[in-house]
Amino acid sequence: MSNNLQAIRGMKDLLPEDYQAQSSIIKIAEDVATIFGYRTMSTPITEYTSVFARTLGDTSEVVSKEMYSFLDRSEDSITLRPEFTAGIMRSFISNGLHHQVPLRLFSYGPVFRYDRPQAGRQRQFHQINFEYLGADGSYSDAEILKMAQTLLTNLGIMDDITLELNSIGCRESRARYTDALVTYFAKYKNDLSPESQLRLEKNPLRILDSKSERDKILITDSPLINGYYTDASKEYFDKVLRYLDILDVKYTLNPRLVRGLDYYSHTAFEFTTDRLGTQSTVLAGGRYDGLSKIMGGPELPAIGFAAGIERIALMRDYKATFARPIVIVPIGDENLEYAIKLVDRLRSTGAFAMVEYRGKIAKKMQNADKLGARYVIFMGSDEIAVGKYKLRNMDDGVEKLVDEEEVFGLVLDGI
Repeated sequence: MSNNLQAIRGMKDLLPEDYQAQSSIIKIAEDVATIFGYRTMSTPITEYTSVFARTLGDTSEVVSKEMYSFLDRSEDSITLRPEFTAGIMRSFISNGLHHQVPLRLFSYGPVFRYDRPQAGRQRQFHQINFEYLGADGSYSDAEILKMAQTLLTNLGIMDDITLELNSIGCRESRARYTDALVTYFAKYKNDLSPESQLRLEKNPLRILDSKSERDKILITDSPLINGYYTDASKEYFDKVLRYLDILDVKYTLNPRLVRGLDYYSHTAFEFTTDRLGTQSTVLAGGRYDGLSKIMGGPELPAIGFAAGIERIALMRDYKATFARPIVIVPIGDENLEYAIKLVDRLRSTGAFAMVEYRGKIAKKMQNADKLGARYVIFMGSDEIAVGKYKLRNMDDGVEKLVDEEEVFGLVLDGI
């Protein structure tokens, strides 16, 4: 029997230091979203399972192995979101937002996948997510890549990251490439993993994402998609690269980088690092022009990306900093009411102030230290009688007598 006083495996508590680290990452992402014209929205953590099953495909590991799905009391199959894009597109369609395109949308929050927990990969983790709905043309691809680079730069981690980039072409390009993959892998069908044997029948591009070592050996000599582009696809990608050069976005072409689902097209990308062991991808995305129609909506060009907050946090040299309060220490129980009144007035001005009333003076000072107090104000009967308080600067230990006007002056000075 599991210990129900422990967090569920792969789901971690965010203690104050961790929460602050994540909040700072989200704040930086929100600032980048603002300068690129993205507006924040949120979708429910749960969706009908069909939202993800029909979009991610039954040959994907997320659908077949990793989704947290269950029946609710109405016997409907519900899933905790394993990614953001499908839910964002569901919201776009169900709220009739097609008259408002182009839409630049920013989201963040928890996602859930049943996977083997390890550093940078948990069963509940958190993502920041950007979607550009109605994004038409090569420049929109380059712009979102510039935004991703700006985000990672502002987070202070871009120096350790490489942008890997590829094009998976248009529908015709993918069809040509799929035929070439079938011809190649059919010769080695019995050598493929059972999962990839199934993919060969249903979705051959999925073989290229296989984690099986035996599959990886065969993938090494498989055809590359850049040999199967139509002229239009090649021209589209050439323009993306030209705009990236103008925007000073550095990249490495990776012809093995593909997306296996039918609604993906053209640009696919991953920002990777060697600082996280096997979890090398920090941010990933691509163009998904066919998703809206698959989900029952209108034709809609779109592109987006997501980044794992926990992985970003692992790459940042982050030190938590917390606000430092003014701590009021009453000397004697008879002065507690005066201390309560003062702290209430300080808080009304927006100051971070606390009353420390537990135990003797030594204990109260220990508690003030734990709170990280910048100033301690002692309120004794003698001081109260003359309207003065003893104020101690906890950084240098200097004490002086101050009146209430001086105390509130400290607040106005921004302590």
